[in-house]
Amino acid sequence: MPIEVNGKSFETDEEGYLANLNEWEPDIATAMAAAEDCDLTDEHWDIINFLREYYEEYQIAPAVRVLTKAVGKRLGKEKGNSKYLYELFPYGPGKQACKYAGLPKPTGCV
Repeated sequence: MPIEVNGKSFETDEEGYLANLNEWEPDIATAMAAAEDCDLTDEHWDIINFLREYYEEYQIAPAVRVLTKAVGKRLGKEKGNSKYLYELFPYGPGKQACKYAGLPKPTGCV
């Protein structure tokens, strides 16, 4: 089912993940979040941008445990914990944040 953003149509898979990672743009994340009644804050963008950098380096979307640890190292202990990440992404920091970041669903996510 495609998502419409700024007059353009972007293909997504059956779970709403962007089909072509190279088509991602910030407005897609904003539209996906709005569809889930979420307003993206600077804190959300910190995690989304972190995930995009992580994916660029490792070519994989991190599982939640790895994400938590990596965020803690890069952004500090107060952000590198499950409670903080679930407050930002209540449907699962791995699943929901990767979706907004235009990345594939992390392995191990149901």
